[in-house]
Amino acid sequence: MAEGIRDKVAILGMGCCRFGERWESSAEDLMVESFSECIQDAGIDKKEIQAAFTGTYNDEVNVGKSAVPTALALKLPYIPVTRLENYCATATEAFRAACYAVAAGAYDIVLAIGTEKLKDTGYGGLPSGAGAGVNAFMNGPNSTAPGGFAQLATAYAARHNMPMSKIKDAIAHISAKSHANGAMNPKAHLRKAVSEEQIKAAPMIAYPLGLFDCCGVSDGSAAAIVTTPAIARSIKKNQPLITVKAIQVVATSGEESIANNWSGAGFVTTQKAARMAYAEAGIKNPREELSMFDVHDCFSITEFVTMEDLHISPVGGAYDDVMSGFFDLNGTIPCQIDGGLKCFGHPIGASGLRMIYAMYEQFLDRVPDERKIKNPRFGLTHNLGGAPHRNVAAISIIGRG
Repeated sequence: MAEGIRDKVAILGMGCCRFGERWESSAEDLMVESFSECIQDAGIDKKEIQAAFTGTYNDEVNVGKSAVPTALALKLPYIPVTRLENYCATATEAFRAACYAVAAGAYDIVLAIGTEKLKDTGYGGLPSGAGAGVNAFMNGPNSTAPGGFAQLATAYAARHNMPMSKIKDAIAHISAKSHANGAMNPKAHLRKAVSEEQIKAAPMIAYPLGLFDCCGVSDGSAAAIVTTPAIARSIKKNQPLITVKAIQVVATSGEESIANNWSGAGFVTTQKAARMAYAEAGIKNPREELSMFDVHDCFSITEFVTMEDLHISPVGGAYDDVMSGFFDLNGTIPCQIDGGLKCFGHPIGASGLRMIYAMYEQFLDRVPDERKIKNPRFGLTHNLGGAPHRNVAAISIIGRG
């Protein structure tokens, strides 16, 4: 019987470039930036990497449909390099492929890297080329990502008989919390704290989502080198072992669109992926066992409903948890510990690995005291690609071995 990959794979090294409007840098430049930190952190020679998986979504303005540009940019030593994408879960898919390759015994040391030059598309959001991933799943008057995701708020309000004013209060707190965290992170794109009052007074994009409730458009790259725990121990004798506890990806079956049992107030894919990931990681009670997490806050309302989809907040209880500070940096389970998509933006091919990097840095005690999580046990990351009614969800959990 399949048992998953819990503790069969260790993270040997990670790297992350500075996210932002990187007009001065090509996609290859960003790859080199994240890879250089990653290979130095891993403490190995490049020739020891046996395979690589590269994630990028908008191939028209990045590195094309092939993985060859990655091999060229990084001067990889004549090894198999594979390009992949899966909407906004692309970087997590690259990480999953690398981990599975090690867990299967096919390779000992594997690179996963994700890169995106989203600013170069010239769009204020996801480009039209991403329509098959997002916009084509929208229809009618709300045929935009903000419009489609804003409907989560009205559906949630209807399901739980909650005034929209309370939801607006909660998502303002969520955005303010993320900006406060991002302001302390030198690699974040947006590094300025914003008050809840400023957030509520901002221009409306798609009710109830204002300007500060929507993540930005950025360029970025992040990378990881994974191996077996035995090899990691032999190389990193004086460093804690960081292992992969679970990786789960769930794609919609389409039932949300054709059946009447979906409320529209959450993501079925996330709910199912979370249960699978907790089982693989051996987590019985995520509300008590998780130490920190980053979720796919493309919009603040998405983060709000995801608290329940991840089975951390009780159904209908996200408002109380958010407003009590449960997910704040000094709360019980801090969320968006690095600023999240809200402050890093969402270069599609890089986001999932950037999230894992945030957890990894915490486990190795490499963050300043003002944003340090005390004695973390499990760190979870969550990606969501597509639209509320048709999407793919990806969850990774890492921790000390």
